Amino acid sequence: MTARRRAPSGRAARLRLRHSLDVAVRGADLLDRKLRVLLERHRQLRKAEETAEARWREGLAEAETWLLRGLLVSGEGALAAAAVADRADVAVEWTVSMGVRHPSGVSCTDAARAAHEPAPGNTALAHAEAAYREAIRAAAAYAANRVAARLVGEEAARTRRRIRALRRHWIPRLAAELAAVEQAVEQTEHEDAVRRRWAAGRTRGRA
Repeated sequence: MTARRRAPSGRAARLRLRHSLDVAVRGADLLDRKLRVLLERHRQLRKAEETAEARWREGLAEAETWLLRGLLVSGEGALAAAAVADRADVAVEWTVSMGVRHPSGVSCTDAARAAHEPAPGNTALAHAEAAYREAIRAAAAYAANRVAARLVGEEAARTRRRIRALRRHWIPRLAAELAAVEQAVEQTEHEDAVRRRWAAGRTRGRA
Protein backbone atom coordinates (compact mmCIF):
# COMPACT_ATOMS: atom_id res chain seq x y z
CA MET A 1 0.00 0.00 0.00
CA THR A 2 1.46 3.35 -1.07
CA ALA A 3 2.05 5.85 1.71
CA ARG A 4 -0.04 8.98 1.40
CA ARG A 5 1.96 12.07 0.51
CA ARG A 6 2.14 14.46 3.45
CA ALA A 7 1.41 18.08 2.68
CA PRO A 8 4.34 20.39 3.43
CA SER A 9 3.92 22.93 6.19
CA GLY A 10 5.57 26.07 7.47
CA ARG A 11 6.84 29.31 5.95
CA ALA A 12 9.62 27.56 4.01
CA ALA A 13 7.07 25.19 2.48
CA ARG A 14 4.92 28.17 1.55
CA LEU A 15 7.81 29.77 -0.30
CA ARG A 16 8.61 26.52 -2.10
CA LEU A 17 5.00 26.00 -3.14
CA ARG A 18 4.65 29.57 -4.34
CA HIS A 19 7.77 29.12 -6.45
CA SER A 20 6.60 25.77 -7.82
CA LEU A 21 3.18 27.17 -8.66
CA ASP A 22 4.72 30.17 -10.40
CA VAL A 23 7.00 27.91 -12.42
CA ALA A 24 4.08 25.67 -13.40
CA VAL A 25 1.91 28.61 -14.47
CA ARG A 26 4.72 30.19 -16.50
CA GLY A 27 5.49 26.80 -18.04
CA ALA A 28 1.86 26.36 -19.08
CA ASP A 29 1.87 29.85 -20.61
CA LEU A 30 5.03 29.08 -22.56
CA LEU A 31 3.54 25.81 -23.77
CA ASP A 32 0.40 27.69 -24.84
CA ARG A 33 2.53 29.96 -27.02
CA LYS A 34 4.46 26.99 -28.39
CA LEU A 35 1.20 25.23 -29.20
CA ARG A 36 -0.11 28.23 -31.14
CA VAL A 37 3.06 28.33 -33.22
CA LEU A 38 2.95 24.58 -33.82
CA LEU A 39 -0.71 24.66 -34.84
CA GLU A 40 -0.06 27.44 -37.33
CA ARG A 41 2.96 25.58 -38.73
CA HIS A 42 0.92 22.39 -38.92
CA ARG A 43 -1.82 24.23 -40.82
CA GLN A 44 0.74 25.52 -43.33
CA LEU A 45 2.27 22.08 -43.77
CA ARG A 46 -1.13 20.43 -44.22
CA LYS A 47 -1.98 22.96 -46.91
CA ALA A 48 1.37 22.31 -48.61
CA GLU A 49 0.73 18.57 -48.33
CA GLU A 50 -2.67 18.90 -50.01
CA THR A 51 -1.21 21.05 -52.78
CA ALA A 52 1.67 18.62 -53.33
CA GLU A 53 -0.68 15.65 -53.40
CA ALA A 54 -2.88 17.29 -56.00
CA ARG A 55 0.18 18.13 -58.13
CA TRP A 56 1.46 14.56 -57.84
CA ARG A 57 -1.87 12.99 -58.79
CA GLU A 58 -2.24 15.36 -61.72
CA GLY A 59 1.30 14.67 -62.93
CA LEU A 60 0.87 10.92 -62.54
CA ALA A 61 -2.36 10.99 -64.53
CA GLU A 62 -0.66 12.97 -67.31
CA ALA A 63 2.29 10.55 -67.39
CA GLU A 64 -0.01 7.53 -67.58
CA THR A 65 -1.96 9.15 -70.40
CA TRP A 66 1.20 9.71 -72.46
CA LEU A 67 2.39 6.19 -71.67
CA LEU A 68 -0.86 4.70 -72.91
CA ARG A 69 -0.61 6.69 -76.14
CA GLY A 70 2.97 5.56 -76.63
CA LEU A 71 2.05 1.93 -76.09
CA LEU A 72 -0.82 2.19 -78.55
CA VAL A 73 1.55 3.56 -81.18
CA SER A 74 4.58 1.31 -80.72
CA GLY A 75 3.59 -1.50 -78.34
CA GLU A 76 5.17 -2.72 -75.11
CA GLY A 77 8.39 -3.66 -76.87
CA ALA A 78 9.18 0.00 -77.47
CA LEU A 79 8.71 0.75 -73.77
CA ALA A 80 11.09 -2.03 -72.75
CA ALA A 81 13.66 -0.89 -75.32
CA ALA A 82 13.57 2.70 -74.02
CA ALA A 83 13.98 1.75 -70.34
CA VAL A 84 16.82 3.44 -68.47
CA ALA A 85 19.05 1.28 -66.26
CA ASP A 86 19.90 4.18 -63.95
CA ARG A 87 17.57 5.22 -61.11
CA ALA A 88 16.43 8.61 -59.95
CA ASP A 89 17.89 9.87 -56.68
CA VAL A 90 15.96 11.82 -54.04
CA ALA A 91 17.66 13.77 -51.24
CA VAL A 92 15.60 15.02 -48.31
CA GLU A 93 16.41 18.36 -46.67
CA TRP A 94 15.64 18.78 -42.96
CA THR A 95 14.92 21.69 -40.64
CA VAL A 96 13.77 22.27 -37.06
CA SER A 97 10.55 24.06 -36.07
CA MET A 98 9.94 24.64 -32.33
CA GLY A 99 12.19 21.71 -31.49
CA VAL A 100 10.66 19.40 -34.11
CA ARG A 101 13.01 18.05 -36.78
CA HIS A 102 11.11 17.52 -40.01
CA PRO A 103 11.64 17.54 -43.80
CA SER A 104 11.78 21.01 -45.32
CA GLY A 105 12.19 20.05 -48.96
CA VAL A 106 13.60 17.57 -51.45
CA SER A 107 15.97 17.62 -54.37
CA CYS A 108 15.69 15.09 -57.19
CA THR A 109 18.30 13.88 -59.65
CA ASP A 110 16.78 12.32 -62.76
CA ALA A 111 17.86 8.92 -63.98
CA ALA A 112 20.54 9.50 -66.60
CA ARG A 113 20.25 7.79 -69.97
CA ALA A 114 23.53 6.18 -70.96
CA ALA A 115 24.96 6.83 -74.44
CA HIS A 116 24.30 3.27 -75.54
CA GLU A 117 20.67 3.27 -74.34
CA PRO A 118 18.11 4.08 -77.06
CA ALA A 119 15.79 7.07 -76.82
CA PRO A 120 12.02 6.54 -76.57
CA GLY A 121 10.61 5.06 -79.77
CA ASN A 122 7.96 7.74 -80.33
CA THR A 123 6.98 11.23 -79.22
CA ALA A 124 4.32 10.01 -76.82
CA LEU A 125 6.83 7.85 -74.94
CA ALA A 126 9.23 10.80 -74.80
CA HIS A 127 6.47 12.90 -73.27
CA ALA A 128 5.67 10.06 -70.87
CA GLU A 129 9.30 9.88 -69.75
CA ALA A 130 9.39 13.61 -69.05
CA ALA A 131 6.01 13.48 -67.29
CA TYR A 132 7.09 10.60 -65.07
CA ARG A 133 10.19 12.55 -64.05
CA GLU A 134 7.94 15.44 -63.00
CA ALA A 135 5.66 13.00 -61.21
CA ILE A 136 8.63 11.63 -59.24
CA ARG A 137 9.54 15.16 -58.12
CA ALA A 138 5.93 15.82 -57.14
CA ALA A 139 5.72 12.51 -55.26
CA ALA A 140 8.90 13.30 -53.33
CA ALA A 141 7.60 16.76 -52.41
CA TYR A 142 4.28 15.26 -51.34
CA ALA A 143 6.01 12.66 -49.16
CA ALA A 144 8.22 15.30 -47.52
CA ASN A 145 5.28 17.57 -46.75
CA ARG A 146 3.21 14.66 -45.45
CA VAL A 147 5.95 13.51 -43.07
CA ALA A 148 6.60 17.10 -41.93
CA ALA A 149 2.89 17.66 -41.22
CA ARG A 150 2.69 14.39 -39.31
CA LEU A 151 5.75 15.14 -37.14
CA VAL A 152 4.66 18.69 -36.32
CA GLY A 153 1.11 17.49 -35.66
CA GLU A 154 2.37 14.83 -33.24
CA GLU A 155 4.42 17.43 -31.35
CA ALA A 156 1.37 19.71 -31.17
CA ALA A 157 -0.64 16.83 -29.69
CA ARG A 158 2.09 16.11 -27.11
CA THR A 159 2.25 19.79 -26.19
CA ARG A 160 -1.52 19.93 -25.78
CA ARG A 161 -1.39 16.93 -23.43
CA ARG A 162 1.32 18.58 -21.34
CA ILE A 163 -0.72 21.77 -21.06
CA ARG A 164 -3.78 19.76 -20.04
CA ALA A 165 -1.78 17.92 -17.37
CA LEU A 166 -0.44 21.19 -15.98
CA ARG A 167 -3.71 23.11 -15.98
CA ARG A 168 -6.04 20.30 -14.94
CA HIS A 169 -3.87 18.42 -12.46
CA TRP A 170 -0.50 19.84 -11.46
CA ILE A 171 -1.43 23.54 -11.05
CA PRO A 172 -4.69 22.85 -9.13
CA ARG A 173 -2.86 20.44 -6.83
CA LEU A 174 -0.11 22.96 -6.11
CA ALA A 175 -2.70 25.69 -5.56
CA ALA A 176 -4.61 23.49 -3.12
CA GLU A 177 -1.45 22.57 -1.22
CA LEU A 178 -0.41 26.22 -1.09
CA ALA A 179 -3.83 27.26 0.22
CA ALA A 180 -3.63 24.61 2.94
CA VAL A 181 -0.12 25.68 3.94
CA GLU A 182 -1.07 29.37 3.98
CA GLN A 183 -4.07 28.59 6.16
CA ALA A 184 -1.88 26.60 8.55
CA VAL A 185 0.72 29.37 8.67
CA GLU A 186 -1.95 32.02 9.30
CA GLN A 187 -3.43 29.85 12.07
CA THR A 188 0.00 29.41 13.65
CA GLU A 189 0.72 33.14 13.44
CA HIS A 190 -2.67 33.92 14.96
CA GLU A 191 -2.06 31.50 17.84
CA ASP A 192 1.40 32.96 18.40
CA ALA A 193 -0.08 36.46 18.52
CA VAL A 194 -2.72 35.34 21.03
CA ARG A 195 -0.07 33.73 23.23
CA ARG A 196 2.08 36.87 23.09
CA ARG A 197 -0.84 39.05 24.11
CA TRP A 198 -1.72 36.64 26.91
CA ALA A 199 1.88 36.57 28.11
CA ALA A 200 2.08 40.39 27.95
CA GLY A 201 -1.13 40.69 29.96
CA ARG A 202 0.17 38.39 32.68
CA THR A 203 3.41 40.35 32.86
CA ARG A 204 1.56 43.64 33.31
CA GLY A 205 -0.69 42.02 35.98
CA ARG A 206 2.31 41.01 38.02
CA ALA A 207 3.87 44.48 37.90
